[in-house]
Amino acid sequence: MFSYLVLVGTICLCSTEPLRRHKRSWIIDSFDIVEEHPGPFPYDLGQIKLDRGYLVEFRLKGKGVDEDPKGVLSIDPLTGVIKVHRKVDYEQCSVLMLTFQARNKSNLAIDTQLGMEVNILDINDNPPVFQRRVYDITVHEAAKQGGFIVGVLAIDKDAPGTPNSTIDYKIISVTPTTKNVEFYIQESGAISFKGCFDYEVANKYAITVEAKDRGVVKLSSTATIIVNIQDGNNHLPVITGQTGSANVVEDTNGTSPLKIHTADTDTYLTAAWRVRYSIKGDEGGHFAIHTDPDTNDGILTVVKPLDYEESAEQKLTIFVENEEPYFSCEIKERSADGLWTINRNPPKPSSRNITITVEDANDPPFFPDPVRKVILEENGAVGAFVDKVTAVDPDMGRPHKLEYSIEQDPAGWFRVDKTTGEISVKESLDRESSHVTNGTYTVTVLVTEKDDHPPMTSTATIQIHIEDKNDNVPILKENMVSVCQSDEKSSTEITAYDLDGDPYSGPFSFEIMGDHKEEWSFDPSHGNTVHLVKDKSVHASLYTLIVKISDKQGKFVLQNLSVAACDCAVSPNCLMQRNTQQKAGSGMAGITIFAALMILACLLLVLTCSCGPVKSLVQVDNVLEDALLPSNIEKPGTDCVRLHSIQCLENELLDYEPQLYALEDNSDLKCVYLDPIDLPINEFDPELLSDLGPAFKHLASICNPGRLSKP
Repeated sequence: MFSYLVLVGTICLCSTEPLRRHKRSWIIDSFDIVEEHPGPFPYDLGQIKLDRGYLVEFRLKGKGVDEDPKGVLSIDPLTGVIKVHRKVDYEQCSVLMLTFQARNKSNLAIDTQLGMEVNILDINDNPPVFQRRVYDITVHEAAKQGGFIVGVLAIDKDAPGTPNSTIDYKIISVTPTTKNVEFYIQESGAISFKGCFDYEVANKYAITVEAKDRGVVKLSSTATIIVNIQDGNNHLPVITGQTGSANVVEDTNGTSPLKIHTADTDTYLTAAWRVRYSIKGDEGGHFAIHTDPDTNDGILTVVKPLDYEESAEQKLTIFVENEEPYFSCEIKERSADGLWTINRNPPKPSSRNITITVEDANDPPFFPDPVRKVILEENGAVGAFVDKVTAVDPDMGRPHKLEYSIEQDPAGWFRVDKTTGEISVKESLDRESSHVTNGTYTVTVLVTEKDDHPPMTSTATIQIHIEDKNDNVPILKENMVSVCQSDEKSSTEITAYDLDGDPYSGPFSFEIMGDHKEEWSFDPSHGNTVHLVKDKSVHASLYTLIVKISDKQGKFVLQNLSVAACDCAVSPNCLMQRNTQQKAGSGMAGITIFAALMILACLLLVLTCSCGPVKSLVQVDNVLEDALLPSNIEKPGTDCVRLHSIQCLENELLDYEPQLYALEDNSDLKCVYLDPIDLPINEFDPELLSDLGPAFKHLASICNPGRLSKP
């Protein structure tokens, strides 16, 4: 039962006589011990012999002697016989590493020392052991055959590479047994299946796997694999019926005329059970369908109003499918080798044809052309034809009587025939009206069904572009200016505007008419704003000039322009462009100078006015064609104005600019700087006027109490 081999090792020769050389010859055998040898113990393992001419003593130490596993071996010190005293476990120690010594008995010097091994021969005393006794996994019902499901692994502690540790795997049982599934295991322990899972047939499998070694006496163990089947969508939903009237009133939305009922045998409330619907044939996008999450019913809803006149019926097809993709698995052939033949062609989804009936309702009339554009001339003839609007009643089966009216006409320029829809001019059109924007005036026409309750209405918009006429003359922006008196020429700016648009407005031509055209001129004389130039011969005074202003088409007006020529050193407001350093040195001086200019204007106004009808400052005889007086341009002046008990002697509003007036209050007459619409702005005491010079003393005498005569 033992085998003896020559052991090649490292021999250490030790001697107490290092300078002497001895001839040594020795033979040593290696030994094997069979694992779990039953005894009896002790038994002889072998003997070590040395060829010596003197006595030696043998010693042994290392694993199995004085190191774990202790007490297995011993050596007779005189004979060299090695004995085995107990069993050895290969899995605990496969080789016993020992040190052998032979000592000279006379002096105990080491004669021979070498290493030796005792091999433990393995026996099949360990079965394969699985890493886990139970494997619990989940596999989707739609898993394809041949795919990896789970892998098992067993470990055998016997000697690697020997039959005792070589493992074979085998499936020994499957519960339950179904004809549509077959499990198999590969040499590596990987488990797969053939066929098709069906959750409704079996939702769980228990597989028993055996691992067995190849020893003389084969040892084995088992493990259990629990395969849980997750339900998949292998059953199509089926539409079983519908409830509802399937009738929809036209021009309504949000109603739900139908409910579609569907059945599905997959697991309740899973993605394989829940359904979603789709609609075919709804080209106008009038319908939507959503799913009741508890019942899987499809609720059809009108999201866009239907039109009875377009179609009295809507034919739809409703399709249903699951949220989870459907899979199909049908076994066609079971082959002994290899995978089975499977058919995975899915059937067509369930559908249902439905017809929605559209019920007629009263539709409002409408204008086929709701926005129209028309061109008219300004100041055209009253009664002229403008346009015709015609509304259509979509209710073909029961037409209504339609009546037209003006809904929006801010200036009241138009009328409409209530029966025909013809629009005509009621009053002359003015392009410069505040109701006209960028030359366009907007009218809204309303059409009403008269014989229905409530009446239905609709509107049309007519955008009227008014072509401009040259019906306005140029106007001075200001009709009173000042200019500095000097020995040289001086000037001031004059600006005109025209309510007409191009080409009936500026730039304008300016010309001085009458007696003053030698002393006054324009430079340039063409533009919207020009310079009024005073000749050096003009003395300080208040002048009334007759100015002819012509537009681009030659249409003109003669307008009075009051020009105050004064010393700018005394009255700084005569010329606004003068240097700021010429301001008055004190507040009273500034007030005095300002008052001087204003009262001078008041004086001239008083000289030309008396209570009664409004008159221009200068009467212009033989006014040329198309000329207008400044007192009657766009907005004519008013009669004498009363503020409380104050009555004006005479005023000239001149474009509603603030002026200086003489006012009477029963006991006193005062000169007041007045806005003709609002309250007095400033008031001047007659005593102050007397201190300003001879010209102002005369005005002061007029403004004194009891004096009401013109100079």
